[in-house]
Amino acid sequence: MIHDDGFIDLVGPLWHRCVDGTNEYAIATAAKHRNKRGLVQGGLMMTLADRTSGIAARDQSGAPHLATVQMDTHFVDAAEIGEVLISRPRVVRTTRSLIFTSTEVSVDRRCIILAHGVFKIVRPR
Repeated sequence: MIHDDGFIDLVGPLWHRCVDGTNEYAIATAAKHRNKRGLVQGGLMMTLADRTSGIAARDQSGAPHLATVQMDTHFVDAAEIGEVLISRPRVVRTTRSLIFTSTEVSVDRRCIILAHGVFKIVRPR
């Protein structure tokens, strides 16, 4: 489990494991994640993609502080309450000041969202 006393603590917990060299992060959905239609709220899935993309970017770059400057999210399918959302982020490219990521969030290998992020490396002042 990843300990985060900020926003993620409100929607989590967030779980982590490494499978065959690939980092996977998970949130088990519950009633608190429900939207008006009774499905998993899209904002939760976007939060999972953003947070885990940022973790991947930070881990690869070693930069202690990053800021999300763009997150394009494509909703491919819906998730039901009770399903476990699995995020598999990867870093696509790193420049001197930006990190580009691609993340798939799925349920049982069924793609739910695809997200592409850009993170700025925040330099100390």
